[in-house]
Amino acid sequence: MHSYTSVAIHVVFATKERRRLLDRELRERVFPYMNGIVREHGGDAITIGGVEDHVHGLIELPSTITIARLVQEIKGSSSRWINETWPRRGFAWQRGYGAFAVCRSKRDAVIRYIEKQEAHHRRIGFDEEFVRMLRVHGITPDSRDFGG
Repeated sequence: MHSYTSVAIHVVFATKERRRLLDRELRERVFPYMNGIVREHGGDAITIGGVEDHVHGLIELPSTITIARLVQEIKGSSSRWINETWPRRGFAWQRGYGAFAVCRSKRDAVIRYIEKQEAHHRRIGFDEEFVRMLRVHGITPDSRDFGG
């Protein structure tokens, strides 16, 4: 019998120290690169977007890899590629990430949310956005990460 899955996750992770290193030119190149990493592992990056200090992705997770492993692959490979391809010393992703289940009926809303990140972040910073996401999903933020 074959394995059948339909598991979409909204993944969020930030640059180290939330440094604003992902300028528009870099984002236009690294997001497709990340899409390729997901495809190489049998997944589907439905959309990837973000702003200067963090990335959002809506990813259809294959049955053959864990969330933690896929995020590790995305972050590790993209960081290595950025440091080899772009003259950006010390580029790194922050440790950790958020991953939130997305039901099929909410996918379009999450896609729109990711696609409108620039407008969204004119009103709200990453920390506030991420804490809200954690709380919506019933997760208590660690005060060591967000000061309360």
